[in-house]
Amino acid sequence: MNHKMYDCVVVGGGPAGATAAKNLAERGLSVMLLDRAGRIKPCGGAVPPQMLRDFEVPRDVLEAEVTSARMVSPKNNAVDMPIEIGYVGMVDRGTFDEWLRARAEKSGAVRQDGTFVSLGLSDGDTREVTFNPGKKGQTVEPVTVKARYIIGADGAKSKIGRAAIKGAEKLQSVFAYHEIIEAPNASAPINYSEDFNPALEADPLRCDVVYNGKLSPDFYSWIFPHGKTISVGTGTAVQGFGIREAVTQLRKQSGLDKARTIRTEGAPIPMKPLKIWDDGKHVVLAGDAAGVVAPSSGEGIFYAMTCGDMVADTVAKAIETNNPACLKLARKTFLKKHGKVFWVLGIMQRFWYHSDKRRERFVTMCADADVQRLTWESYLNKKLVRRDPMAHLRIFVKDVGHLLGITSESGKTTTKPTQP
Repeated sequence: MNHKMYDCVVVGGGPAGATAAKNLAERGLSVMLLDRAGRIKPCGGAVPPQMLRDFEVPRDVLEAEVTSARMVSPKNNAVDMPIEIGYVGMVDRGTFDEWLRARAEKSGAVRQDGTFVSLGLSDGDTREVTFNPGKKGQTVEPVTVKARYIIGADGAKSKIGRAAIKGAEKLQSVFAYHEIIEAPNASAPINYSEDFNPALEADPLRCDVVYNGKLSPDFYSWIFPHGKTISVGTGTAVQGFGIREAVTQLRKQSGLDKARTIRTEGAPIPMKPLKIWDDGKHVVLAGDAAGVVAPSSGEGIFYAMTCGDMVADTVAKAIETNNPACLKLARKTFLKKHGKVFWVLGIMQRFWYHSDKRRERFVTMCADADVQRLTWESYLNKKLVRRDPMAHLRIFVKDVGHLLGITSESGKTTTKPTQP
């Protein structure tokens, strides 16, 4: 394998990398998909139906389909948001990512287990990629291959990005940690201890999103059903915050502290796209490495696959035209389609996650019928809803009311007494 030449080497076999590899292989290009075997990213696993449609993912790949979400405030006020126009799919990243990698291989990509080591010299047409084959920890001789283009889809702490892309080390992120546990059943029911909070009782058809500064000072925590398992996790950008202890407390409050823990995972989750995705020569980033996780919601699977597909398109065009400047189109294309959504969600996160007082008001807003309808329409179809301007106006007025403090936490508008 030493010095074998590929049209493209994709480093990282998550949703972005596997999707990019499939795209390029289906075009008849030679592709290596290099992935660190056994690595599973911490993720709530929620995916919209639009993802299944866009990427031809069958529904039987899903572990569960949820029909509502529950938003829980710092004061334990719970707001249910039923999904009346569809469902949210739930995947387990261990099985889902492997399904994507296997599909890429079936499309013609060469799968290679291994750990990226370094980028070598460029001869003008190709650049060297060196990796350790096999599983992490094995003592083997490094292997070097050459590629016309290299896609870095190796996560928020991308080694490819740090080696080739200016500013990649400045990627903004939160640290996420979750525990995959066995779902309650007749033999292992919910534990109704003194710490149990009825608002957080697990429901196999509902995703719970918890806004509480004690569990996450600047983001949110979650309880997401995956059929036979449940993901219980939290995220934060605050250094030194006891993230594992926060998940322990969340499990106690939801009655899941006695459930069997199957595995635990932690990793940084980016919160803002990088300003530069490519080096203008051989390397371009995709997925978490490029920073394409939605602010506020932390949703990443759909955007990673969309990004991987767009990056593959630009690599194919660069090969067809023999013009590496095409790599810049990846970021432009992605932000043209999804940049406005990221901008809106970024504003939401910076304001509403600032304090528990604001989180309390944010959860109250989620009870509004207009908010719920437009939220689900936008999420399930992955685009901002524009066809109901009056609903947007009503939400804007209510939002301003919350911002100025003239709307109570119960959702009723109040007025200050006039001075005599």
